[in-house]
Amino acid sequence: MAALADRFSGVFTALVTPFRNGEIDYEAYDALVERQIAAGVAGLVPVGTTGEAATLSDDEAVALIARTVRLAKGRALVMAGAGANDTRKTVEKVRQAEKAGADALLIVTPYYNKPTQAGLVAHYAAAAAATGLPVMLYSVPGRCGVEIAPQTCAALMEAHDTIVAIKEAGGQPARVTQLRAACGEDLIIHSGDDGLTLPFLSLGAVGVTSVVANVAPREMVALVQAWRDGETDRALRLHELVAELADGLFIESNPGPVKAALALSNLAGPELRLPLVPVSEANRQRLAGILNRFGSAAATFQEMR
Repeated sequence: MAALADRFSGVFTALVTPFRNGEIDYEAYDALVERQIAAGVAGLVPVGTTGEAATLSDDEAVALIARTVRLAKGRALVMAGAGANDTRKTVEKVRQAEKAGADALLIVTPYYNKPTQAGLVAHYAAAAAATGLPVMLYSVPGRCGVEIAPQTCAALMEAHDTIVAIKEAGGQPARVTQLRAACGEDLIIHSGDDGLTLPFLSLGAVGVTSVVANVAPREMVALVQAWRDGETDRALRLHELVAELADGLFIESNPGPVKAALALSNLAGPELRLPLVPVSEANRQRLAGILNRFGSAAATFQEMR
């Protein structure tokens, strides 16, 4: 299990899906992936919430996963989003992602349905039975209306060897302790909130599935590495460096702000698929100010090293 935990340690970037005129902008996507790998991220997460998975066709999702695998060339672990609010559809997505070459799977709790904990057990059991790949559960109650209870996570781990990890995005650092108490130290925990990366690491998490890394991959990688190296003061300074950016990228529904930030940085376009629309002009201006302050602070931080 230690070797598996090492594979999941560090920064996993929840990749955006760039669009141009309604279609996937593969040129921009390729450049974004290469930028992530150059920055030293440990993992790439295509076709997740940040990648607007809910509005991708099956063909688009499979193409993005396969493309990410080809681009990564083993330099980063590819953990594909494979969740839906229909268990049959989830099983299909799991099989498609595995066939496309994914190294691991991120499976979100069913949204809108609000299943009971027994329903979550049955849902994830069906998904786990359909694959031999490692599975990361994804608990995000703000999006899905239901949270994976620590005891549910423990039951799933005990019954299915492939369920090894959880992305915890409920905004509560105490959940790390609760999950470890229920599941033991073998459970691999990722922070699902960039601003809580350092608190989560201090409590036993091993990484972060990051939105901020789309914009600032080097700083997020440096933050996690500093903690792992025991450089706690440096980790705290890096946490403070990215704090305003982490807040700013959620001033509207994700991934609207991060796409706006990428557009302001000339890295990808701001286009989204309905029902999401580009951020308001006021928030775009606010993001521009945040990016300017972040850029200045990041440059100063590098000079002080």
